[in-house]
Amino acid sequence: MTIKLALPAGDSRPLVGELLAGAGVTTTGYEPSSRQLRSVLHEDGLTLRVFREKDIPIQVALGNYDIGITSDVWLSELQVRFPLQRIVRIGSLPGPRTEVWIAASPESGASPGTLPASTLLEGARIATELPNLSDVAAVQMRIPRYRLLPVHGSADAYPPDDAEFAVLSASGREQVEAKGLVPLHRLFSGGLGLLANADALRSKPLGSLLAKLAPLLSGAPPVLDVPRPGSGTTFRRQERSLDVLRLAVPDGHAQRHTPAALLAGGMQFEGYDEKSFIRRPVSNIRGLEVKVVRPQDMPQMVAMGMFDIAVSGFDILHEHVCKFPSSPVQMQVDLGRNRYWIGPVVDAAFPVDTTAEAIPIWNSLGRPVRIASEFPATAERFAHDHQIQHTAIIPVAGASEGFVPEDADFLVEGTETGTSIRANGLKMLDAFMESTACVITRREPVTRQLALLADLVDRFETSARAVAVS
Repeated sequence: MTIKLALPAGDSRPLVGELLAGAGVTTTGYEPSSRQLRSVLHEDGLTLRVFREKDIPIQVALGNYDIGITSDVWLSELQVRFPLQRIVRIGSLPGPRTEVWIAASPESGASPGTLPASTLLEGARIATELPNLSDVAAVQMRIPRYRLLPVHGSADAYPPDDAEFAVLSASGREQVEAKGLVPLHRLFSGGLGLLANADALRSKPLGSLLAKLAPLLSGAPPVLDVPRPGSGTTFRRQERSLDVLRLAVPDGHAQRHTPAALLAGGMQFEGYDEKSFIRRPVSNIRGLEVKVVRPQDMPQMVAMGMFDIAVSGFDILHEHVCKFPSSPVQMQVDLGRNRYWIGPVVDAAFPVDTTAEAIPIWNSLGRPVRIASEFPATAERFAHDHQIQHTAIIPVAGASEGFVPEDADFLVEGTETGTSIRANGLKMLDAFMESTACVITRREPVTRQLALLADLVDRFETSARAVAVS
């Protein structure tokens, strides 16, 4: 009987690999340089699968994996909302601790270590990639009519003009302060946790593997410190001004291509280049404010009127519109950069090579067709458009190539070169979408700077033409 072990991608991967190797657990294919996300070690009776840490507690709770290693913060994020899930935290592994802080902008006037009184916070907006923990905190703080603003990251970007609070992960108080925020309350502290599915503990022979890992278990357990209503007497809010135009530019992978697109349109912002940025780059265009945020969050922010114009991706816009068909967001300019393709990705041994040939196979399975994707609404639209009769959409945070074939029948996945797809023994059928960097706007602008908005659109169109003729 094979034991299925879920392991983290990202920054934790080298440390976890060293811990497992030191404990005598074979980890072939889990080396930090490897593109493999899945390996089967027949002699050791193990199947290793690499996930984004956010997905590991979910996969273990569902029973898809027997044992997992991930940051405690993601287990707590799951358990505060779903406390009855079939998951057991066995113990702490060596490694750095992660804290979750409630923080505000210095402009709010809030004092470090002191939460403002709830009477000052009616309608407060909370930006976070940990909405479940944030929801618990807001309820216990008794904030009237609070609003959660779930984001994919960079929560520190939003206070003070787009949110009153950020709830964010940090190594400690000092890192919160380094992000330009005032740390008000430490909501959570935890390290690396060793998890197991409750049913697998009872029914599968996990003892040998757990015995190897047992000597590693040490350190403090995670701590959730739910706040009480605050007592601070000062808290100032800052709303966006409609007399300025607000532009959002991306961090992350898309950042590499954006400065060149800006420069081709005659724009250059101090503090924003291909490799580094400050959160609020300086613009020499009068009436223009610039902020750096995750491109995945831009359609939502433009729809809400927080930004007037943004550089995102067509795939991200498509996902947003699939979720919210009446959204006021539109693509204004196709910049023609950062080009890649999205399509169904299957196991390399899948017997056909086109979507048209695959559909009868999927529809004949006699069960829901499992589709994993970072673009769940796009995946659902794809299934509907291609008349796949019965589906189960699996939203994932990334590292999706390892889901096929055991945990999903196919992916809806994007690729630029196909290298990672091939490295994991997969192939893409015919792509159904070409995605590029694009400029998005709101159909009915909220800014009063309409002439400046038209000027920026003209600049981006100039940038797009420069790519077209190159």
